Parts: sequence; C-alpha cells; structure tokens
Amino acid sequence: MSSFTLFEPQLFLAPYASSPEQSRGRQVAEPPSNTRNDFARDRDRILHSTAWRRLKQKTQVFIYHEGDHYRTRLTHSLEVAQIARSMARQLGLSEDLAEAIALSHDIGHPPFGHAGEEALNQCMAEFGGFDHNAQALRIVTQLEQRYANFDGLNLTWEALEGLVKHNGPLSGADIPTPITKFDAVFPLNLSNQPGPEAQVAAIADDIAYNAHDIGDGLRARLISLDELTQIPLIASIADDVNARYGQIAPARRVHEIVRRVITVFVEDALEAARDNLTTLAPKTVEDIHSAAGPVIALSPRFETDEADLKAFLRKRMYHHHRVKKMTQQAQRIVRGLFEVFMDRPQSMPPDWAQVAESGDAMLCARAVADFVAGMTDRYAISQYHRHVGPLSLDL
Repeated sequence: MSSFTLFEPQLFLAPYASSPEQSRGRQVAEPPSNTRNDFARDRDRILHSTAWRRLKQKTQVFIYHEGDHYRTRLTHSLEVAQIARSMARQLGLSEDLAEAIALSHDIGHPPFGHAGEEALNQCMAEFGGFDHNAQALRIVTQLEQRYANFDGLNLTWEALEGLVKHNGPLSGADIPTPITKFDAVFPLNLSNQPGPEAQVAAIADDIAYNAHDIGDGLRARLISLDELTQIPLIASIADDVNARYGQIAPARRVHEIVRRVITVFVEDALEAARDNLTTLAPKTVEDIHSAAGPVIALSPRFETDEADLKAFLRKRMYHHHRVKKMTQQAQRIVRGLFEVFMDRPQSMPPDWAQVAESGDAMLCARAVADFVAGMTDRYAISQYHRHVGPLSLDL
C-alpha cells in the first residue's frame, strides 16, 4: 500500500486551540490516517454514521408531513456546522473539531424533537431516564456497529468531551447514568469547562435555531413579522432592510432579516470571545478547560437580545396551539411504541429483541428506548400504525 503525505494543516491554530497532533487519543488505539488529521477523521465518521443519516427525517418543531421546506435535525446540524466552522476559523481554533461537534450535537435526539425526548424520558423514569446527550454518547461509543475492531465510532477524547459537554460542565447527581458510566472508564473531566471548539459549537447551535425558527415560524404563519418587530433587535434589522430595499417580496424580506440576525449574533460572539480571550490570556487549551466560565459567549447586551427572542418564540411559536397539538400526537406515538415493545419485545427486529428478551428489566427498557430513539418521524408513525392502531395527523 503506497504512503501519502498528510495534507498541510490548518494555516493558523491558536496556542489555546485543541490540536489533533496533541489529542488525548481514542479508547481503542488506531494508526493515524494517511490523508486526514484525527479531528477530520472524527467528522467524517459522524457524517457516514447511520444515526446521523436518520436526522434527515427527524424534525425540529414540525412533524415531517407538514411540508418539505421546514428544517429537520439534519439541515439544522449542517447549518450549525457552517456557523461553528466559520467562527472557529476567525478564532484560530480547530475547524475540523468544531465541525465534528456541531454535526453530532443532535445525533441522540429521538423522533419528534423535544416532544419525543420528554415522552421517552417519562417512559424510562424507573430505568434511569432518557437524555439526548447521553443517547448521543451511547450511539458514538456503542450503538453504531460499523467497524471491525470496535463498537461505536471510536472518536477522539476531544470530540467525545465536546459532544457530552458542549452546553457546559456537568456535575452533581443529575448527570445521566450513561455518561457517568462512560466517564468512569474514559474520563472526560465532566466538571471542567468544555474545550473552545465545543463552546463555539454550542453558541452556533443557539444562533442557528433562534434565527431559523423565525423563518420556519413565519413560513408556517405561526408568527407574523409585525409581531417579531416588537423585539428591539428585530425591529432595528427590519428597519434597515426596509430603508435599504424598500418594497421587496415577502420571502426575500424574511430571508434578509434571518440572515442578518445570524450575522449580528455571530459578530457579537466573536467580538466578545476576543475580549474574553484577551482577559484570560490562555497559553494552552488546558487554560480554557480550567477557566471559571466559558470564553465563547455573547456580550451582556446580546444575551438580553437572545433572551427576548427566545421568550418570544417560546410564547408565540412553541406554545402555539398547532405546535401543542403536534406535541401531544408525537408523545402519544412515542409512549405507545415504548409500551408495545416493552410488552412484546419480539415485535422489534431480531438484534433488538434478543437484548430485550434477556430477562433483565433494565436491559429490556434500554433496548426499547434505543430502538424507539433511533426511529425517524416517518418510521415511528408507520410503526405506530402497525403495532398500535390508526392515528389521525390532521393538525
């Protein structure tokens, strides 16, 4: 087999960035790739995974049949990855690692978004609960079975740490059991700050879903532009668009506003991050991990703007009667499937049924939860029709 010279590394990497050459390694040692650094390899393994591919039919707010143009978990993850990679480049961080964490941050979500997660957590209450971050860890360390030498994707320590902690340090009794069990074998320093690339992915997630939920909400007519402009930041952006372009098509106006929302939040986060980095003056990535708080964050002013926007979306969109009806239907589907498979585990595919029929109630429940969580919205609906009964989706 011929040998290759590894492509040239990212041209600029800050001293406090996570470096693939100094990675803490993988659970199972592997020879290095001839063509990719370790973080790029992580990203590619995530992209090729079955769980990531299923995100194309797992929705954010809307059930899949509502229309073809609403965002799914997959399109959202791609948008988060684009923002995260761009921010990482500006800050001299590892673009590949930031992208890998961004792409994988939603990989553990069950069908129907947070509604499905809430229902599955209730079903699993006496068996340790269900948490999408913990499920993501199970997927990339156990449930994906593609490689000859190991279960999962055998990601680097940095990718696993970022996946588990991208929303911040974990401590106390509320840490999901799958995470504590894994941490006992392969410690992820749960109580420390996440690495800078994970922090970038987290803020990119917030920026992406806030901005794009505006677009989806307007398209679905759950909210109106007049209502949105009650928020000072949106009003300022809308005024600028009106002054610059006058009477343009409504679809163009909405897109112009949404893209500017992304821009102003990204620019603020970068400026605030540079200020925080100047104050902290980190010399290594360990200085980021041991900091008192995150270094990648919005300024206080934009934190207020973001809080206003989230409050508006929560009240006018996520609590809209149409969305609530979808939520109720989604939770009914998830609960119904969980109950059927707990009662009749042989109804699942053979590999899942074999684990569920082991006689151990905990193993059975976790196998059922894994099976249901892996379903797309469409597959969950079809399985409900098959195993439970007809379900009207007239919303």
